[in-house]
Amino acid sequence: MENNVLVVDIKGYKAELPILPLPSGIKIAFFNLHGNQELTEHCGKEIAKLLSDCDVLVTAESKGLQLTHVAARELNMHYYAVARKSKKLYMQDGIEITIKSSITTGAIQKLYLSKHDTELLKGKKVGIVDDVVSTGASLEGLEELVQKAGGTVYKKAFVLAEGDAAYRKDVLYLATIPLM
Repeated sequence: MENNVLVVDIKGYKAELPILPLPSGIKIAFFNLHGNQELTEHCGKEIAKLLSDCDVLVTAESKGLQLTHVAARELNMHYYAVARKSKKLYMQDGIEITIKSSITTGAIQKLYLSKHDTELLKGKKVGIVDDVVSTGASLEGLEELVQKAGGTVYKKAFVLAEGDAAYRKDVLYLATIPLM
């Protein structure tokens, strides 16, 4: 770690993550896929290797979207499911759950799944995809949505495992980062 930047090797890709303080006093290495096409492509292709035996993928907006898009493309999946953080007009007949979100916000939030995405998961082996797993709160929300939709959580894959999440036996990840 140098100049408030943590360099992480993500399966051969060197990512420079800025160290940012949270209001709680904890510092995190901030991982951001938004706008970084090269990093997103690399990570999505590596995630796809971990999920090749899943029937369908699901993610939560927003950072997981482009990652899951790449992984689904690599796996020749025409669709993947997206859990939204706000209910859109076309989602009136879908399902929803309430979670306490991650370490970064700590807020209560809802996750929504459209009827189309609910049907996509029903009876399938589902791979959950996201950028970072830390406390597991967002992951628990996605697991609950998959179960409520009638799918089976088959695998859970992340680019980074933060802090104690690296010791979890139920998740797959490409690299680890510390909590500071």
